[in-house]
Amino acid sequence: MLSQRTRYTIRALLHLADRYGEGPVQLAEIAEAQKIPPKFLTVMLSQMSRDGLIGSRRGRDGGYWLARPPAEISYGEVVRLTRGSLGLLPCASRFAYEKCKNCISEEQCRLHRVMLMVRDETARILDGLSLADPIPEEELVNP
Repeated sequence: MLSQRTRYTIRALLHLADRYGEGPVQLAEIAEAQKIPPKFLTVMLSQMSRDGLIGSRRGRDGGYWLARPPAEISYGEVVRLTRGSLGLLPCASRFAYEKCKNCISEEQCRLHRVMLMVRDETARILDGLSLADPIPEEELVNP
């Protein structure tokens, strides 16, 4: 499951993607439009700035903007930056691998193999979609 932090970050970045090329967007606008607490948004945007996804300028005419075109920022990149991994288990993480505690050997663990498949399919989808990509309604599946 995605954390609230990851969901808020994606929504804030999508807001900036919608305004790409228009200049700085003020924090208050993003917070109000996306229903994100301003203090939390400040922390998230600061992290995204350190990670090179957004630029910022202080002052009355300041705000935030995407540092790269929306087509160059994938959902997978954002999830990895905010969550650390696409893997649902530590043993299924490509970049933050850890052996699971109290587990049988990975060679014997069927759950490990399933989670590797889930991770790879998740990466294929999230890395293949950018902030610029429209998501057609017919692609959505309702529970």
